[in-house]
Amino acid sequence: MQVEEMSCADCGSAACKTGTGYPNFCMTTRMNPQVKEEAMACYDEPENKHIMQIAAQVEHDGYLKWPRVQETMEFAKRMGFHRIGIATCVGLLAETRILTEILRSNGFEVFGIGCKAGAVPKTDVGIDPICSEIGKHMCNPILQAKLLNQEKTDMNIIMGLCVGHDILFQKYVEAPSTTLISKDRVTGNNPAAALYTANNYYKRLKTVCKDS
Repeated sequence: MQVEEMSCADCGSAACKTGTGYPNFCMTTRMNPQVKEEAMACYDEPENKHIMQIAAQVEHDGYLKWPRVQETMEFAKRMGFHRIGIATCVGLLAETRILTEILRSNGFEVFGIGCKAGAVPKTDVGIDPICSEIGKHMCNPILQAKLLNQEKTDMNIIMGLCVGHDILFQKYVEAPSTTLISKDRVTGNNPAAALYTANNYYKRLKTVCKDS
């Protein structure tokens, strides 16, 4: 079996936070300096610089105090965003209605699109008919993106789009977008729970792909 090159995915020290004690495979000390220079040059673009500055302010001001919903609103306010789009899974419409109420009570305009909007059968795009056993109509993340583009939203919030659908949404959406909820039907939309229990209750995750 080919040995993979070690990277930040293998790090347990996070030495880049302190600037000392780098492991011998540390990307900070081994990365291509040209790539770093190219990345840093991108922060000279006014929009990128502004986003980074506002994000740092929100992180600092709300550190260990604000839930992500509040961080999202603070970021939007400080960026000057007013019209907020929501790309939601229809299975999370209850949560989306609560979020919409919170956003509107804080002065934002809200426009949401559910994933099943358009009611297109899954088989229309070549999805295996067996997938219709859990629902006839396809999720339509590209349509969600295009409708939010049409509404000229300032910023979008992703609410529980399926794995893969979120990729297509972000590929086609125009306004800056952030995820508030990542769908996980097994853990109550808390994907990290499977990682926290991967060495005990959910250790089958380490072999699940080998068995399937």
